[in-house]
Amino acid sequence: MRGRSKPPPSPLPQRDGIDPVRVRLPDDPGERWPTVRDHLLERFGGAIGADRLDAMLAADRFVSARGPVTGREPYAAGRYLWFHRDFAPEEPVPFPVGVVHRDEHLVVADKPHFLATTPRGRHITQTAVARLRRELDLPLLQPAHRLDRLTAGLVLFVVRPEERGAYQTLFRDRLVRKEYEAVAPYDARLAFPRTVRSLIVKERGVIAAREEPGEPNSESRIELLEHREGLGRYRLLPATGRTHQLRVHMNSLGLPLVHDPVYPVVEAEGAPDDWSRPLQLLAKVLEFTDPVTGEPRRFRSGLRLSAWPRG
Repeated sequence: MRGRSKPPPSPLPQRDGIDPVRVRLPDDPGERWPTVRDHLLERFGGAIGADRLDAMLAADRFVSARGPVTGREPYAAGRYLWFHRDFAPEEPVPFPVGVVHRDEHLVVADKPHFLATTPRGRHITQTAVARLRRELDLPLLQPAHRLDRLTAGLVLFVVRPEERGAYQTLFRDRLVRKEYEAVAPYDARLAFPRTVRSLIVKERGVIAAREEPGEPNSESRIELLEHREGLGRYRLLPATGRTHQLRVHMNSLGLPLVHDPVYPVVEAEGAPDDWSRPLQLLAKVLEFTDPVTGEPRRFRSGLRLSAWPRG
C-alpha cells in the first residue's frame, strides 16, 4: 500500500473560528473524472446541486496550495483542495464563555448551558471552541474532551496541537477526577451517599440512552449535599463516562434533573431553547496530574445552578 504524505497546511484561514474543509482527491483507476469538477460534482452535487457547485468554483471558493481551482483542471489523484462550507444561520447563545485558567498549554473554560463544545449538526459557529478561538485569538485551540451542549461547566482546551494527545489520553484512561453538581427532587426514602452501576445503551440517532439488564458499563457515586422545599443539591462523581450517564442514573432513582428535556420524557425535538430553563447539571471540578508539566492541576467552575440560588 502506498503511504500518504502529510497534508500541506491550509492556504485558507479559519472563518468564524471554523477550519476549512480539506478534500483529498482519491485514486481514479477507472478514469471516471476527466476534470476536477467532475469529481466534485459526484462528491458534493447531491448535497448542494450542480448550480451551487459551479457558483462556488466561479467565486474561487475551492483552492489548492497553488491558488484557486476553476474545476476545469485535469483530474490528479492525491491533490488536496480546501473550501469553506456555507453555515446556516444560528441563534447566538446569549451567555459568555468564561475562562477559569489560561497558560501556554491549556485554556480551561467555563462553558455555559446550551453551548456545544465542538461543531456538530446545526451547531457550528455557536460552539465553545469556535468562540474561544475568535475571542482569545487562538486559532489552533482544540478540546481535550467534550461536555454535553445542555451541561454547563469546565471544559479543558489544548493550546498546542502536538500536546493534545497527551491530554486526551488522561480522559481516555480515566485519570481525571470529575465532580459535577446537580439539582433534582429530594426523596427522604433514599439513603445517600450511594453508588449506581448499570448497563447503559445509547443508539446512534436516538436521543435518549437507556438501561438494560447485563454487566454494568457505568458507575456513578451520588452524594446529597443539602435539601430544601422538595429539591436536593447533589454531588455526582462519575467513575465512567457513558453518554448521559449522570442523567440516566439520577432518573433511574426517580430523581430526574430539573429542566431535563430528555429524562424521563423526551420533549419535542427541534424546539427552540428556553434560556430560562437550563438543565441543572454543572461540571464543577476537574483534577489531574498534568502530563506535560507533571504538576498537579485542580480547577473549579465559577458558575452556579439557577435552581439553587444562594445568598
